[in-house]
Amino acid sequence: MKRSTLLIVALGALQGAAGVALAAAAAHISSAADLDTASRFLMIHAAAALGLAALLAAEPPLSRWLAGVSFALVAGVALFSADLAFRTFAGVRLFPYAAPIGGSLTIASWLALGVWALAALRGR
Repeated sequence: MKRSTLLIVALGALQGAAGVALAAAAAHISSAADLDTASRFLMIHAAAALGLAALLAAEPPLSRWLAGVSFALVAGVALFSADLAFRTFAGVRLFPYAAPIGGSLTIASWLALGVWALAALRGR
């Protein structure tokens, strides 16, 4: 299996663990709506990262594009969730516009995944 595929699995696993940890923290901290949102994003996208890694392991057409989409998705969710968690635990933003940048990158990654699938379908 390629290093990039294993790295996506590792990052997805870390996101899954962070999602569970933030869900636990949200259950014990009053007014932790941001943690609840961050945990859901992390856990859902951790599963998506593992699914993308499985696709990459099969070495599909345009696999470099798919690898890029996978890393962008992981980065976008990490940035979005980190900003929400930072606001809860530190009381300040990670940096200005961190959550919107992370959210926009996540949306763009999902759209790019759709473009990849259509391009791969067209290539068949």
